[in-house]
Amino acid sequence: MSPKTLAIVGLVALFGNRLTTCRSPGEGGGDANQPLTEKAVELKGIDTSALTARERADWSAAVSVNLTPCADQPVSIAQCVNESRNCRACAPAARYLAQQVQRGRTRTQVDAAYRARFAADAVKNIELGDAPGKGNPNAPVVIVEFADFECPACGATRPVLDQLIEKNADSVRLLFKHFPLSMHQNAEKAARASVAALRQGKFWEMHAVLFENQTQLSVENVEKLAQQAGLDLTRFRQDRDSEATADFVNRDRKQGESLDLQSTPSLFINGRHFQAGGGEFPQELDDWVKLELELMGRAPSAAPAASAVAPAPVGSVPSASAAASASAAPAASVRPASAAPAPSAAASAKKP
Repeated sequence: MSPKTLAIVGLVALFGNRLTTCRSPGEGGGDANQPLTEKAVELKGIDTSALTARERADWSAAVSVNLTPCADQPVSIAQCVNESRNCRACAPAARYLAQQVQRGRTRTQVDAAYRARFAADAVKNIELGDAPGKGNPNAPVVIVEFADFECPACGATRPVLDQLIEKNADSVRLLFKHFPLSMHQNAEKAARASVAALRQGKFWEMHAVLFENQTQLSVENVEKLAQQAGLDLTRFRQDRDSEATADFVNRDRKQGESLDLQSTPSLFINGRHFQAGGGEFPQELDDWVKLELELMGRAPSAAPAASAVAPAPVGSVPSASAAASASAAPAASVRPASAAPAPSAAASAKKP
């Protein structure tokens, strides 16, 4: 991908509470107003009373044509739930699809979101290496963020991630990866500055002041911020300008390019790409983590289904990610757990 193309598709804008990224015209496709089917489906234990008639029809089609996330149960989600099949992901998958249709996604977007969230081959292998992290080193949920210190949406995402870590201190770990965009003239130097701070054990202190001052990241100002963060300035300059630091940033960027990143911030939760889709960003991120823990058997059953499909507040971003667990150790890769459900293959329904 050329720098020019990346600059266009990677542009991120913040409007009020809504965090968005630039996308190609017509993304998602499909007619948002045309139901997928007219036949309503009833599933045991799944309350869809909050859905409109059109949403109910769309959801009914989605649970009827999409396969379960469990490879050993090659049936639709609807059949899995009503027959109480041995796949603990079926009911959560049905509730997840209800959320997607209620948040206004088209038929194409609903199917794509389900696949991204549950298909086994949607899990990406992300080498964590020595990426700086915060949160429980043994947490079952690992979030990898690719970010740019000059990106406004990255700055807006920072407090949301901090709150998530604080709220889920034992369950969630955050790892940071550099993806400076060529459209931001100071992003590369800011990334190197943060790596220099990492060499002195103060990455997160520098991370904070860089984002708090992301419109003033000239070399001179960044050095002042380094002093503010308590860094030895002589050592900071040496590390910032070293070949090893340049290689560190470039390695992260190349990894992001290999994942075909289209924007910043880009979040991966246990290897699955969390993508926006029109809802409240903090709430959807929280829902995603809860679902992840439930699918891993590390959380109680989901709250009553009515709350799972309650209308999403206006103002932010949705998700599409992971039924797989991951190694939280910084030296490991994000990989699916062996116990994670895998998609099935049957002629009568769509493979997620």
